[in-house]
Amino acid sequence: MREPITSCVPNRTPSQKEKAMPLTKLDPVAAFIVIDLQKGIVGLPTAHPTAEIVERSARLARAFRERSLPVVLVNVTGRASGRTSFNRPMPPFPPDWTELVPELDPQPSDLLISKQRVGAFIGTSLDEGLRRRGVTQVFLAGVATSAGVEATARSAYDHGYNVVLVVDAMTDMDPDAHRYSVEKTFPRLGEIDITENVLKHLNESASQ
Repeated sequence: MREPITSCVPNRTPSQKEKAMPLTKLDPVAAFIVIDLQKGIVGLPTAHPTAEIVERSARLARAFRERSLPVVLVNVTGRASGRTSFNRPMPPFPPDWTELVPELDPQPSDLLISKQRVGAFIGTSLDEGLRRRGVTQVFLAGVATSAGVEATARSAYDHGYNVVLVVDAMTDMDPDAHRYSVEKTFPRLGEIDITENVLKHLNESASQ
């Protein structure tokens, strides 16, 4: 029996649950994009334990690699210079701040993207790299749900990719922001599912 995709989001009403569409199919070339699971971010306080987010993301990355499907590992190394109340001068990063967590086990076949924006598409070669590999569908996980993950999902949708949000493999520093993205924004951008169901689709596709 499939686990409800809303299991990681408490206090949802029936009408809210009906808005979320689970994963319907796996495209022939689907990519897994992991947002900002790096040493300087995973130690921050989050709504869900980052160890669980890292573990699920690592499992998904292994499963995609085993099926020769692209894995994209994204880290953030700066931010846009536009003036906002949040954009105060940044202190220098510690030496390992931008390093990806070792659990992701980066492989030579992975696409590595360093960004200086909230989302992973603007100012990077991500779209070019995905299209060169024939990708039509992207699965998203990482930190933070309402920032890097959502911004990347919006751009992926605008670029015409089929978007899948793996909601138990992402978290946010703000529980309310995480909930709002999952309940209100993500259903407009793509399909929503959890790690075990995505792995099930991958296993089923491998056996066909």
